[in-house]
Order: sequence, then structure tokens, then C-alpha cells
Amino acid sequence: MLKQISMKKIKLFLFLTGCFFIANSQEMPAGLNTGDIAPSFNTKDQNGKSVSLTEQLKKGAVVLVFYRGQWCPFCNKQLKKLEDSLSFISAKGASVLAITAERPENISKTIAKTKASFPILFDEGLKIMSSYKVSYAVDAQTIEKYKGYGIDFNEVNGSNGANLPVPALYIIGKDGKIVYRYFDVNYTKRASVAEILARL
Repeated sequence: MLKQISMKKIKLFLFLTGCFFIANSQEMPAGLNTGDIAPSFNTKDQNGKSVSLTEQLKKGAVVLVFYRGQWCPFCNKQLKKLEDSLSFISAKGASVLAITAERPENISKTIAKTKASFPILFDEGLKIMSSYKVSYAVDAQTIEKYKGYGIDFNEVNGSNGANLPVPALYIIGKDGKIVYRYFDVNYTKRASVAEILARL
């Protein structure tokens, strides 16, 4: 039984890694750049609490991270690292906000896997992702392949459907300007915590 589970995880890992090449061949968004004014937003976190970027910035810099979903091992690893390093980020006077297209009930699965205590925001209608130029539509071929691994975007994302963000990370200064960006369509690569801390 354990061997079967392990093989399934290995196959999923190889599939997700391989899908990078498909995603990379699509027309991908370009993201915002350093020096750009970060679009403001106001939405609710996993606890139903209202979160405003403008209000958050009054307390200090914000590390804004976009993630694909609880089914993505690379996203879970990144969020876990941010949680494990939260005290170091807070010591710099900064906070972390995570944005996702996945439904709130799936956000709870992300929290169970990563122990994330920072706000995770459901981007209903992809408004935040669109304003930060990170969202893209998944092509039909990839949609079908994901379904073969038990990932149905209409189920995990609800009304957001088959749309995902490039897992970008932005550091926004108190003045509302983006001071650092990590933007790579290869979702197997993420900004290191050391790099994030160095830019705060």
C-alpha cells in the first residue's frame, strides 16, 4: 500500500514538473516590475477577517506571494518555508500575505499541510491576480492531464475555473512601491527566504 502511494506521488511530481514545459510554451503574463505602484485590494482571509493592503502597509513592508493551490507540492514547500521564517520576517517589520485562486475550503487544506498562520486570501474573480498581471488560463490539454491526476480546476477553484497564477512574489514597501519581484514561469523555482530577508 505504501509503495503504491509513493509511486503515485512520484508520478504526480514528474507530471507537475513536466507540465512546466507546456505552461512555458503558452502565452504567459509578464507581472509587475520593481518601482511599480502595487495595486491595492481589500478582501477576506481564511478566518473571514477583512484584509486591506493599504492598512497592512501602514504597519510595514508586505511580502505578497501568489500560489497555485494545495495540490501543488512546490507551493506547499514555499508557504511552509515562509511560515517557518515568519519570526525573521516580522523582525524586519514586514508581514506576509498569500493570494490564491483556490476556494476557501481548499485553503484550509493548504493550512493543514503548511501550518501557515499568515493571511491567505481567496482571489474571487481573479481581480487581484489580474491587477498584478500574474494570472493565466490553463490550456485544454493540461486541464485534461491534471484531471487524470485527480485535479479538477472547476472543483478546486470554483468559479475561478481553469486559471492559475504564475507563483510570483513581490515585496511592497511602506510607500506602496514594489521593491523586489521574483517572477518565474517555471513554478518549480521560488524565491529563497534568504533573498527575501535581504531585500526587507
